Amino acid sequence: MAKRKVSTQERKTMKQKNQRAVFLSVIFAFVVAIFGFVPNASQATISGVCSNCHTIHNSQSGDPMADYGADGQPWKGTGPYPALTRGDCLGCHGMGGAAKIVQIGGSDIPQVYHTDTEDLASGNFAYILGAKGDGASDAKGHNVIELNNQDSVLYEPPGGIRQSFHDDGYIVNDTNLTCAGDNGCHGQRFYDKGTGIPSLKGAHHKNVDGKCDIADDIPSSYRFLLGVKGLENPNDKWQNASAGSHNEYYGTAVPPVLGCSGGEVHCHGDGGIRSPNDTISGFCGTCHGNFHSLTGPGMDEDEGIGAISSFQRHPTDIVMKNEGEYAVANRTYNIEAPVGRTSVPEDVISGVTANDVVTCLSCHAAHATNYPDLLKWDYSAMIAGGGGSSGGCFACHTTKDD
Repeated sequence: MAKRKVSTQERKTMKQKNQRAVFLSVIFAFVVAIFGFVPNASQATISGVCSNCHTIHNSQSGDPMADYGADGQPWKGTGPYPALTRGDCLGCHGMGGAAKIVQIGGSDIPQVYHTDTEDLASGNFAYILGAKGDGASDAKGHNVIELNNQDSVLYEPPGGIRQSFHDDGYIVNDTNLTCAGDNGCHGQRFYDKGTGIPSLKGAHHKNVDGKCDIADDIPSSYRFLLGVKGLENPNDKWQNASAGSHNEYYGTAVPPVLGCSGGEVHCHGDGGIRSPNDTISGFCGTCHGNFHSLTGPGMDEDEGIGAISSFQRHPTDIVMKNEGEYAVANRTYNIEAPVGRTSVPEDVISGVTANDVVTCLSCHAAHATNYPDLLKWDYSAMIAGGGGSSGGCFACHTTKDD
């Protein structure tokens, strides 16, 4: 059987298809080489036009791109910034506008500095500078350097582990506390990763949204907090809105025993400083270790806590007693004093169970609140025997206000 002669036009079409396939392969290889990831449809990665967040030369019509607004919201600073972004952490997440969630190129962006009536679950830096609330105060939050407002109350983290080079604010202090990186909370906390955006490289593009129960790298960790497990609210993003719509925080039945020698749990792990037991309280303990951990060999016994029975500070990562004032029967989840779960749930749980624990976030917000010490309520208004209160301390200590 004679072979069909291929026309010139058919040869041209096949050549174009081959060239296009090669071109796409090169582009794919370029993306993997530069960004180090392969897009995965199962992950809630950031999407949209690249120029929503990035700028190649930080210049447009003679002006820096960081000055250009996005949907009416101004970027902060002038740049240029690492990773070709158009702003730093607060430039995107702390624009200072009226809304707690803004739109940039069609994507929702949570705000940790805003003047909205309601706050996100993590709190609001605006209370520190007085843009919101009943007066500015450095005691109301974590005074990160991105705020350009040095802390006048504290030099070093309270409850810090005074051991070796950890003492006296050697690692984190009022001049270097930052949003992310070596001296911050989010991203890789390791000296060679720097601070800010470089420590978060690839995290937004590989973000695991919702249930974070692996936490073996930054994208799979709860809110990019390395090693922290939890469930990011799938309904009202970034918010503790109601008993049926809130984040789920991970806790354990026994707090970690921190030590600097032997087989004790410590904060140094794969990827840098991380939660020693995958919990949010354990993560807070990487700076405030003597508040939230048991003391192991090599630690300062006078500041730490030697045994569970001798807790002299409010315990965290300990199961609440299912009896008396703590009985869980008919108790609904109180977003003013959220509890932690000893396993990461598939979905939001609207009640309190017999296996739930107290976490740091049961009482404090991560960024800032309108009350001293980042508390979620006015501690001076917690009056034993006052009657009628169901929030604050009395959300767990249900009979103390009688």
